[in-house]
Amino acid sequence: MTTQAFLELSINASFVMVMVSLAVAFVRLAIGPTLADRVVALDMMTVTIIAVCGVAAVATSVAALLDVALVLALVGFLATVALARFAERRDERRKEAKND
Repeated sequence: MTTQAFLELSINASFVMVMVSLAVAFVRLAIGPTLADRVVALDMMTVTIIAVCGVAAVATSVAALLDVALVLALVGFLATVALARFAERRDERRKEAKND
């Protein structure tokens, strides 16, 4: 097996595994009984899409995809923090409503 053939096989296997991971995260996002499950699934989908950008950058030798992955990582982190704060405040409001 040549180096090029091994790289191509590895890239194809990586795409398959990443797509399976994306499908599993989407199922958890759709089914997830709690908001926390959905936030974690959304974060997992963001990381998976970043992995797709990385594998595609290796497959196509387009370095701009790594910039896309970096920006998506920053935006995904901010979105996760914002959703966590929203969930925390929602829980605090529910506790205050029970006490009143």
